[in-house]
Amino acid sequence: MARIAIIGAGAWGTALSIVLARNRAHQVHLWAFEKEVVDSIASHRVNELFLPGVQLPESISVSNHLADAVSEAEIIVSVMPSHHCRSVFKQIAASGSHDDNVAIVSATKGIEEGSLLRMTRVIAEVLDSKSIAALSGPSFAKEVARGDPTAITVASADPDLAARVQRDFSDSRFRIYTTDDVAGVELGGSLKNIIAIAAGVCDGLGLGHNTAAALITRGLAEITRLAVACGAKPQTLAGLSGMGDLVLTCTGGLSRNRSVGVELGKGRKLPDIIAGMHGMVAEGVHTTNAAIGLAQKHQIEMPITEQMHAILHQGRPPREAIHELMTRPGKVE
Repeated sequence: MARIAIIGAGAWGTALSIVLARNRAHQVHLWAFEKEVVDSIASHRVNELFLPGVQLPESISVSNHLADAVSEAEIIVSVMPSHHCRSVFKQIAASGSHDDNVAIVSATKGIEEGSLLRMTRVIAEVLDSKSIAALSGPSFAKEVARGDPTAITVASADPDLAARVQRDFSDSRFRIYTTDDVAGVELGGSLKNIIAIAAGVCDGLGLGHNTAAALITRGLAEITRLAVACGAKPQTLAGLSGMGDLVLTCTGGLSRNRSVGVELGKGRKLPDIIAGMHGMVAEGVHTTNAAIGLAQKHQIEMPITEQMHAILHQGRPPREAIHELMTRPGKVE
């Protein structure tokens, strides 16, 4: 049994806490920024704001005191939105409440804007820690929480840490594979959100399965090009944290990124869509800026990403963006 702190009580953080606390496998402390989430879980064991209708085990403790959450933790699981990662870990570092040897598992699928750093690298900068892993793969929080069979990947340069996470986080309904390709796992999990927004746009425009199949296939090609340029192994992008997560997020109705795209395709404006999400985050909106920066840095062509950036941040009409993609000069596959 391990003492595990989960930092971030959105849908995914809450679902992970349920997995880790099932059968009283571990001592789990869940940190929530929102006081209403703490009150909801404490009063009737449900996170009504982010994962309504799902009962949390009594063994999960919850608070919005960050120092208390990480105190004496053997593993810290980072599940906050990517744009809060650096500031939250700065608070953890400043509090001095964590063990310097604590293992960190990042389950955030995003890239920091400005620095263009993956989450494990952001955390390593702040905590000066080398005991870090990344957890990613095809996993809707609601399905994980209710116990649907799920398989994802943990990546770490430290094989002992990857094996530890695999052992401590796995059970008969939650299967974890290991790899040393941290860049591939993190970039696959982050960049697929952009393609998922594009898939939603196509659905919102009323386009069919031909379009979706082309988009997913060519989306995987450009994700792989950029990830490999950043040091990833191409086979990682064909696995759970690449193709697996891409297919899920592009086709599943529970995908927030796809849902944003659907509304954009129907003609709604991004600020109105975000306002209606009630605090939930579609990471692909932020990741698009970082992906463009990485593509320019490594001189990688990413036409789908470029068009999504134009729709999201420059107000380009979705039909115009699709037309631009379809009328590009012919290429060799």
